[in-house]
Amino acid sequence: MVSELEREDMVVRVKLRVKTGEKILETIALTNSGYEAETPQILAPIDFARELGYWPPRPEIETEFETAGGPLKVWVVPRGCDVQVIAEDAESPIVEADLVISPLADEVLLSDKLIGKLQISLEDVGEGLWRFRWEPKEKLRRTLPPKYWK
Repeated sequence: MVSELEREDMVVRVKLRVKTGEKILETIALTNSGYEAETPQILAPIDFARELGYWPPRPEIETEFETAGGPLKVWVVPRGCDVQVIAEDAESPIVEADLVISPLADEVLLSDKLIGKLQISLEDVGEGLWRFRWEPKEKLRRTLPPKYWK
């Protein structure tokens, strides 16, 4: 029998602290180097945005992203939150990020620029291994199981 973590370890997920104003949420986020963005961005499901106080969104922040599956309507809150990776024995710098709200997302995703600003080094994505850039190469951390906002 294969555990859920063993089935899901083909990616790297990290624990995040996300802050907007006085609201602070912790969640698990998927690092996605294929999510290319010009700014640090965190893509979130509607339920997560609601918890942060950003749903329903203002109409003027609606836009469209081009994805591999075609156009996707999203809502972008520029510099909408502060994001930090939290591990059992270390924390990343706090990074201001755009909050992108997606009606199709079922988990939180980190863009390529945000992964870099958080100083995450993806060491072996196929094995679910990562570390902070300042840590020795031998200090490998394991991916975490997904946490969905439902």
